[in-house]
Amino acid sequence: MEYKIKTIGVLTSGGDAPGMNAAIRAVTRTAIYNGIRVKAIYRGYKGLISGEIKEFNTQDVSGIIQRGGTILKTARCPEFRTTEGRALAYQTIQREEIDALVVIGGDGTFTGARYLAQEYNIPIVGLPGTIDNDLWGTDSTIGYDTAVNTIMDAVDKIRDTASSHERVFFVEVMGRDAGFLALNSAIAAGAEAAIIPERRTAEEQLIEYIGNGFRKSKNSSIVIVAENPEIGGAQGMADKLKELHPEYDVRVSILGHMQRGGSPTAYDRILASRMGVAAINALLEEQRSIMIGIANDEIVYVPFNKAIKDDKDVHQDKVEVLQILSI
Repeated sequence: MEYKIKTIGVLTSGGDAPGMNAAIRAVTRTAIYNGIRVKAIYRGYKGLISGEIKEFNTQDVSGIIQRGGTILKTARCPEFRTTEGRALAYQTIQREEIDALVVIGGDGTFTGARYLAQEYNIPIVGLPGTIDNDLWGTDSTIGYDTAVNTIMDAVDKIRDTASSHERVFFVEVMGRDAGFLALNSAIAAGAEAAIIPERRTAEEQLIEYIGNGFRKSKNSSIVIVAENPEIGGAQGMADKLKELHPEYDVRVSILGHMQRGGSPTAYDRILASRMGVAAINALLEEQRSIMIGIANDEIVYVPFNKAIKDDKDVHQDKVEVLQILSI
């Protein structure tokens, strides 16, 4: 007898990202279009365990495409990392008669989904929702483009002060293990350098920046730093520069969680919409344990284990672009 999906569950987990609501909207409306019921799960895996679930119709996702954050809320859930916690989650799945899940989040979300799928043989498809853009197999993640634009706008404003006071600014952005935000926002904002985890040690990058004759004829300088507790982030880099060059006026700006917020860009709305439709199509094709990705503007299916385990590298040509244009 052919297995048919009658009801799906959808949740968001991990850090919020602009465009998650557009993805929820697309998943919900595509499922309904195909005659599938939608159960919205609130607060991620925590809500899946506790049963915070509501059936969604088309009207429930009206007017949300432009909103940042996630209407389904999100929460960390240490309990889901245990076999006992996942057993409770599966009890909810059975009680709600959910046949498949669509999960929106990052590598932690997909790791939990992979365990649940292995233990209970439930079809799960993931959508990459994270501003870090650090998932292998997709050119871009939902929320990344918006975050880059948010950083660019902030740095544009910071540069006005940097120029006025002839200061060196170290601007800290998110991306502890991935430098995509720092590198691309540095190019977009015309920064003089980006210190990212993929390129040697942070101190070596700072010395290279100094050795290249930073500031030269300029009266100010902007350096974008990917957050990294090991070096103390932007503050650690600023302290090091003050130590080496006490004659310079150095300041630090930490952008923090503002990078996650705001209305998603057109690109993120379109990307999330395409991925949401693709998630339901994948389930109808009997795909499971995959992430929906985008490669060369085409939808691709990426196995969870590759999306989670394989490292995604920054493009070396972009590093060179920044070096050339910062002279």
